[in-house]
Amino acid sequence: MRRLLPALPVFLAVSLAATAAALVSAGPARADTTVCAKFGSTTINGGRYVVQNNVWGADTAQCLNVTATGFTVTTANHNKPTNGAPASYPSIYAGCHYANCSAGSGLPMQASSASFGGVRTSVTMAYPTTGTWDAAYDIWFDPTPRTDGQNTGAEIMIWLNRQGTIQPVGSRVGSATLAGGTWDVWFGNIGWNVVSYVRTAATTSMDFAVSTFYGDAIGRGYAQASWYLTSVQAGFEPWVGGTGLAVNTFSYTTTGGGDTSPPTAPGNLAASTVSATTLTLAWNPSSDNVGVTGYDVLRRQGTSGAFTRIGGDGSTSLAVTGLSPSTQYQFQVTAHDAAGNTSPPSNTVTVTTQAGGGGGTGCRVRYVKPSEWGGGFVADITITNAGTTTVNGWTLVFAFTAGQRVTNAWSAIVSQTGGTVTAGNMDYNRTIAPGGTVNFGFQGTWTTSNPVPTTFTLNGAGCTPG
Repeated sequence: MRRLLPALPVFLAVSLAATAAALVSAGPARADTTVCAKFGSTTINGGRYVVQNNVWGADTAQCLNVTATGFTVTTANHNKPTNGAPASYPSIYAGCHYANCSAGSGLPMQASSASFGGVRTSVTMAYPTTGTWDAAYDIWFDPTPRTDGQNTGAEIMIWLNRQGTIQPVGSRVGSATLAGGTWDVWFGNIGWNVVSYVRTAATTSMDFAVSTFYGDAIGRGYAQASWYLTSVQAGFEPWVGGTGLAVNTFSYTTTGGGDTSPPTAPGNLAASTVSATTLTLAWNPSSDNVGVTGYDVLRRQGTSGAFTRIGGDGSTSLAVTGLSPSTQYQFQVTAHDAAGNTSPPSNTVTVTTQAGGGGGTGCRVRYVKPSEWGGGFVADITITNAGTTTVNGWTLVFAFTAGQRVTNAWSAIVSQTGGTVTAGNMDYNRTIAPGGTVNFGFQGTWTTSNPVPTTFTLNGAGCTPG
């Protein structure tokens, strides 16, 4: 049975490991089994894991040698253009993939359950020096406890390594420090959300809690805790070649449900780019036995009284807006894990905002829509430093008045709360010299109308539109 793929835009990498035909399950597991059928599969470890050939994007030959602990690609004559989809996703998994389910996985499992915090996986891999490919986990979530068909919630791709001119679906939206590594974070939507974490330093092994990355995706607004984990897969996406790619070992465990150990306290909380009404907080990540799923930023006015939560997500920084000029505030940050454990608070940071108006730097903002269609649009924003001093780190805030929503962005870290949109600099464009400009953009959605914002603040100071 073949699946019909939706019409897709051209991506440099389309991570559609699950858009293959329904897998043809082989007989009982045994070591050193050869799988060459286009959608052939077999099981290992008493049925606990399924190894699939999954040649979903090409008609070229591919064969796997399946061992007791993993597999090696022994034949792969792929030659796909790198501006399109890969040829296949040879992989090993626990859970359900198009009604082909492994034994004893406990999946589907709702991400809001206490057990989810204990879902852990590890892999060791080997790579050839030729070909064009990525080595990646493909972790699937669905709004329902689905065991067959296409998942429509979130696809979490975790790239351990890549070779050649390929990149994930969508665009880069930020970075993260998770599971002992630093990652570039990409986001796109191809009928479901694809959140890709590309390791900045390649590795041949990983051992992590699934909640570590899923919590970060939730914090960025790309996933929901009510969705269900359906499968945890590890393998490769080859475009050119692929022979020699190997999963040497793979594990999947569910140790959660009884986790009572809180994360460590976030470290070195600090405030920067303080203006009359805004500032930026940043801190060092916490550690946890099953993985931190997010952070809570707490604030109080003055130095007494209770702290209240003002925001937070899976990232280790937050742009704080809506402050009052010439006012003292204190901030703390706590971490939480999937089992609901909360860390001790971080160190306390005391900040007094600048006098009214803040910033002291004039600015102009040009907001244009180079394209707009029914229900969607692209916005292009240029900030000009009209002052006489260099802007070192910037946060631009404006408001949508008709319910528009930002879906993905480039050249800035963009978040949205209600109608308020906050855009912050990347590392490479944090400074704006006098008379200089910086440009970023985003894609968004609208319903009844899509008016252009008319009020902008840069680091708390008002900007002239146009």
